[in-house]
Amino acid sequence: MAMVGLFWITPDAVYVGSPPTAIGAGVRLTADGLEALDPDGSRTWTWQALRSAVVEDVPTTTPSGRVTKLLGSVVSAAIETFTGQGPPEMTLRLETEYGPEQVTVYAATAGYDAQEAALSQDLLARFLAGTADPRVLEAWGREHGPQGTPKPPARQALLRTWTQT
Repeated sequence: MAMVGLFWITPDAVYVGSPPTAIGAGVRLTADGLEALDPDGSRTWTWQALRSAVVEDVPTTTPSGRVTKLLGSVVSAAIETFTGQGPPEMTLRLETEYGPEQVTVYAATAGYDAQEAALSQDLLARFLAGTADPRVLEAWGREHGPQGTPKPPARQALLRTWTQT
């Protein structure tokens, strides 16, 4: 499994934010659209039924704050484990053919690289436009995911490549 921008990529799935939580909550991207996984009932939207999809409340870092954020992430994870609090929440705002929807998405880290977050938003918009396909990310996950999360320059390069195909 690997994290590239706002996406968590496994050999057989792509998620926005973290993979499904212990209770099964998460948002999976498929060739057909978005699937909000929820123990109380999943919801799906086709790409054609969506007018927009934007992830809001993304915790970000800046290049100068990476070391501090990394230390903060470790401390934060320890506190969350001790207190029982979950990971940071983000909101996936959807504009559908029937009106607005929102889905809670859990961050996979305490802070995303701001440039990666922006590139991820662009890629999400391209999924809606039909000019990019989540299966490309899945294929990358099958081949490279077991190696873990790439370093920041490689993640940014991947996101740029995926937004251009």
